[in-house]
Amino acid sequence: GRPLGPHPALLRVLERRLAEAVDPSWDPAEVTVLLVGRGSTDPDANAEVFKAARLLWEGRGYAAVETAFVSLAEPDVPGGLERCARLGARRVVVLPYFLFTGILPDRVRHQTEEWAAAHPETQVRSADVVGPEPELLDLVWERYEEAVKGDLRMNCDSCVYRIALP
Repeated sequence: GRPLGPHPALLRVLERRLAEAVDPSWDPAEVTVLLVGRGSTDPDANAEVFKAARLLWEGRGYAAVETAFVSLAEPDVPGGLERCARLGARRVVVLPYFLFTGILPDRVRHQTEEWAAAHPETQVRSADVVGPEPELLDLVWERYEEAVKGDLRMNCDSCVYRIALP
């Protein structure tokens, strides 16, 4: 079936997690966000993270929203942070694109802390995972009903590429 995101309800929760992590003294126009997804060998799954990043950037006033992945896809978290720094970011918030805590979000935080310790010229903060938020209940229920009823919608967002990409 369809993925949970990027859905407006999920984007609202991501925006809240981001606001919780941003230092109140920081001007959002000087903050670069690094949205970190799980990573996959499926280009469609990775594209969903890029789509969420773009939608998160739209109209919210942040300098940029870049993407990274914790496994199976590039750039990895240190590579994403390095890209942010090369683009001139001096304040970065790492925003995990995960519903729950666990091994992969822990890895994101650990890699973020290691990179930040080695790059004191860049201020880096980590946001919390999405978490079980009440406004996501309707979205999860909707996707569950689609799956149970066999209402598997095939659109360009859920098609799998059948060609090998370089």
